[in-house]
Amino acid sequence: MARPNSTTERTQERSGTEPSPGRHAIDTRGLNLTYGDGTEAVEDVSLSVPAGEFFGFLGPNGAGKTTTIKVLATLLKPTAGDVRVNGFDAVADPQAVRESIGYMAQETSVDEELTARENVRFACEAYGVPRGEREDRIDELLDLADLAEVGDKRAEEFSGGMKKRLDAATALVHRPPLVFLDEPTTGLDPKARNRLWDYFRRINDQGTTIFLTTQYLEEADQLCDRISVILDGEIVATGSPDDLKRRVGGEILDIDVEGGAGERERAADVARSADPFGDEATVEVTEDGVTVTSRAARERGTDLLVELRDAGLTVTGFNVRSPTLDDVFLAITGEHVESDAAAAADNAPTGVNR
Repeated sequence: MARPNSTTERTQERSGTEPSPGRHAIDTRGLNLTYGDGTEAVEDVSLSVPAGEFFGFLGPNGAGKTTTIKVLATLLKPTAGDVRVNGFDAVADPQAVRESIGYMAQETSVDEELTARENVRFACEAYGVPRGEREDRIDELLDLADLAEVGDKRAEEFSGGMKKRLDAATALVHRPPLVFLDEPTTGLDPKARNRLWDYFRRINDQGTTIFLTTQYLEEADQLCDRISVILDGEIVATGSPDDLKRRVGGEILDIDVEGGAGERERAADVARSADPFGDEATVEVTEDGVTVTSRAARERGTDLLVELRDAGLTVTGFNVRSPTLDDVFLAITGEHVESDAAAAADNAPTGVNR
């Protein structure tokens, strides 16, 4: 939990309530938000996030992730439901919530004309960090964000990943006990993304609760203690990454076959009727062949290869693996979401690139 500072103390004096280690960082019951045109963005969302947890909120574009995080950060007012953040009522006392959280939006908000140090100093002023503490706080955050060596360089010279880390640092100047990260690695290359992951792990290790929204499944798998999956405004699953993977019900057998769509469909028909698996296997046609989910995938996979060969099909690839969160998504929602941030565009400009 973050140490008290003047902003938090002002909040405590006004509201008579303070964040405490025994209280959930986030507690919502029956959260609904309906827009003026009748669109129901989130429906009956209930969440409990303990203090200190690294919590993931997953879903495809349009599922309700950003709407939920904006309600929690008091940027949107819920239509119905009870929303408490760090013990404060988000509707009755939104200012107390704002003073007790950090928020990193999808788009970076750093001032590119300022240096990294000046950006963090400006945030200290905005959040009311006492003047005598500011320089130490700036040094601490630049070091935490791995930007100490370039603290006096203008942000316009930074790569996309460096700007993201600087943006996160400005959200932490008042030492909030809870930080919202709304798809923070969108558009980053794998190297920049991994450096940002390390940064998030460090602040979480220091006791900061993190609420992460993302559509990159490997990001949630690597970072999060627990995950909730939202689809069409409703939470459809909650659990640790391993708990969710166990819901898939077995291991995954990926088989590539030679030929076009007709050959892949034939391979799927063989897999569905294959003696090694019986009725308990799930078979999906993929771009390269078929995927079989079964508790017997590892033990009986080679038997399926024989049946495919006997059916006149040519197997060009064969792999048995444990389920991923993308497999969980497919099982829960019937659709895939992007599983690798490397597929996003590389935003690194010329100039300083670390």
